[in-house]
Amino acid sequence: MGKAKTSKRGSASSTPYERPAKKKAAAAANNVFKFTKDLGQHILRNPGIAQAIVDKAYLKPTDVVLEVGPGTGNLTVQILNQARKVIAVEMDPRMAAEVTKRVQGKPEQKRLEVILGDVIKQEPLPDFDVCISNTPYQISSPLVFKLLRMPKPPRTCVLMFQREFAMRLTARPGDSLYCRLSVNAQFWSKISHVLKVGRANFRPPPQVDSSVVRIEPKLGSERPNISFDEFDGLLRICFNRRNKVLRSLFLANKEVLKMLETNYRLYCATNDIPIDEGLVEDAGEDEEMEVDDDDNDAAMDVDADGMPSFFGAAKNPDEGTSLPGKKGSLRKTRVALLVKEKVRKVLEETELVESRSAKLHENDFLRLLAAFNAEGIHFS
Repeated sequence: MGKAKTSKRGSASSTPYERPAKKKAAAAANNVFKFTKDLGQHILRNPGIAQAIVDKAYLKPTDVVLEVGPGTGNLTVQILNQARKVIAVEMDPRMAAEVTKRVQGKPEQKRLEVILGDVIKQEPLPDFDVCISNTPYQISSPLVFKLLRMPKPPRTCVLMFQREFAMRLTARPGDSLYCRLSVNAQFWSKISHVLKVGRANFRPPPQVDSSVVRIEPKLGSERPNISFDEFDGLLRICFNRRNKVLRSLFLANKEVLKMLETNYRLYCATNDIPIDEGLVEDAGEDEEMEVDDDDNDAAMDVDADGMPSFFGAAKNPDEGTSLPGKKGSLRKTRVALLVKEKVRKVLEETELVESRSAKLHENDFLRLLAAFNAEGIHFS
């Protein structure tokens, strides 16, 4: 009588115990490469949403489009259907090769330019009319500021961000997410929320949902006739602690006063204004930093885009030197005291001395900046 054939130990088998291994092998074969979390790589896989993003850009057949982080090209091919040319900036060489392969041998190949590198460090950027991006979360804020401060900004930007970041862009005074980014973005452009994108539409899925916003930079006569760096420099101080009153932010912070003194000296030197370098006795009656009882989350109080670069700088060598025989007295330059009095005067005359940045509108910041400039105090 014939015996049934049995598989030997270690040989290939179709038993249920080995099926998961086969599934894993098949899944590995389907993955071209592993996504890099450090680069925020989450590929948009829903073609319907990709098409909706491109449609909201209102592209013209003559447009040159800058795409930041094209990934595998799902958005790129949709843009090429409507625009004259796409300039794709990608950091990952594997992704750059993948998006190039999508149009290889096709007529669209001549209309795609791939730049390998960091878009934030790219100077200058090529000329383009529209920016479209499934933005890597690490460069969300730097990308927005880079686009807004361009001498000739694009006509439209349709950008996808993590949902909380998108809500910061559209936040209004008094909102919990209102910050320096909100004021700058709304001052230099018109911003509208386009659509919400669930995390399941990405591969691999991120931990949070995303939102698409349309940013239309103000152009021509609509563009504010002030320095971007000057306005942003003021906001950096105001939103260092957005729930503190301006008196505390400007008069109780020695590093802020030191920076303003340095800028005032530069202003005087540029305009041939003499200054008194003499030392005077100062009682050391600095403003006390107020404490907010209702400020439970200190981390949320600090502007998400970072503190001003001058915080933590070395102390002024003329500050903190005790006068002999006078306990608690300090030697300060007349310029330092003059600048402090100018700051106090500006805050009082604008009636913003007890105001908090979290509740101020852009016109309040403009009024404050104009008053500081009138006193020869600048922020860039």
